[in-house]
Amino acid sequence: MLGLHTNSAAPPAEALRAELSRAFTDFHTCHYGSLAVRLPRLIHAAHERAAGEGTVEHSRLLAHSYLLATRMLIKLDESQLGWMAADRARRSAEAAEQPLLVAEAARQLAVLARKAGWHDQAMSLVLVAADDPGLRGGAPALFVQRGLLIQSAAYTAAKSGDVDAMRELTGEAAAIARELGGKILLRDHGGGFSPTTVQLHLISAENSAGDLSAALAAAKVVVPQSLPSTERRARYYTDIATALGRWGRRDECVRALLAAEHQAPEETHARPAVKSLVSGLLVSGRTTAELRGLAARVGALT
Repeated sequence: MLGLHTNSAAPPAEALRAELSRAFTDFHTCHYGSLAVRLPRLIHAAHERAAGEGTVEHSRLLAHSYLLATRMLIKLDESQLGWMAADRARRSAEAAEQPLLVAEAARQLAVLARKAGWHDQAMSLVLVAADDPGLRGGAPALFVQRGLLIQSAAYTAAKSGDVDAMRELTGEAAAIARELGGKILLRDHGGGFSPTTVQLHLISAENSAGDLSAALAAAKVVVPQSLPSTERRARYYTDIATALGRWGRRDECVRALLAAEHQAPEETHARPAVKSLVSGLLVSGRTTAELRGLAARVGALT
């Protein structure tokens, strides 16, 4: 992103597409060590190729690459770089004239705004994008992207304390997902969209709204194996752990965190949110060998 790589001959577009596919696989399987090497090289190579040819295809590759970078930076709470990546994704998507990618860039910008506490701006970003005429075509992917935006609006409503709006918007997103007949589409946009992924987001939303029993009830409906990726399954167990930790159910919380770690060690060890949760457990009650071991692995021991 910062242009610090040494100059080298850029590979052809076909090779860049293959590398982008591998980068998405790294993300979905939570192989972040590999992604940390692959993605910066891909961004650099795509810029080199775009500078030489400047085609719509290269703008599309850059948009996808920067969207993936944004998602990873959000996970790591690196918001300043996240804003940079999301803005570059937006500009590349506009250059490629891809409404789907423009809408996804808006969704990622809204996530960053929400994390900054700018709930009104986050809500405006996703709802304006959802109403864009570019998403009104007949292609299923456009319909799905609108569902992802509405789902994001639901989570923003939860963060702002508007539980009624959160549940209404979640219902709207779920209705869109049901119309797809249970298929998982746009797997590379936020982990995909289906009735199960909407339910996964509901767990997070209920957690954010402070209704821990509702969050756990929502979790019971989800079959983890039906989630579209390792990354989403790890998120499922982490969300359960968050609810249990806030409820004071320490042993169950640790078991959920260990389940998340079993699914995706690099995801669990990398996320500051997990480290914070484990640090809270260390200082709020008795510790066990399991908790101390987990704390060491996530870097929560000082």
